Amino acid sequence: MVFLLYAHVDKDPVRRLYKRILREGANAWLDRAKIQPGQEWEYEIRKAIMTSDIIIVCLSEAFNRQGGYRPEELPLALEKASSLPTGEILLLPARLENCDLPEPLRRWQRVDLFEAGGYGKLWSALQGRTRSR
Repeated sequence: MVFLLYAHVDKDPVRRLYKRILREGANAWLDRAKIQPGQEWEYEIRKAIMTSDIIIVCLSEAFNRQGGYRPEELPLALEKASSLPTGEILLLPARLENCDLPEPLRRWQRVDLFEAGGYGKLWSALQGRTRSR
């Protein structure tokens, strides 16, 4: 499963990315699409991060500035990544726009979704790491 970690102000471009990943045949998880009324959202997000095959961190200037729950999600994803064998892909920094990478993500190669061919690179990285729907 692909987990999309993002700033909520970026919900529109992230929703488009989510729908595109689904159309390509991958199982993706987006809070606004998967959390049902009455569910404990914090628990559901943690559970989704821990069961994900890959986590796309959707980066933007807003992501770098945002408060709220997102700061709790990134450390959890980083903790999970640190428990994997070296060379195994889990975190995929994906810039939605030209912006800085947060310090903890700088060790992983990023993909720039705003550049030509960016989505193709992202999809290439996802193949083989995700289970089909």
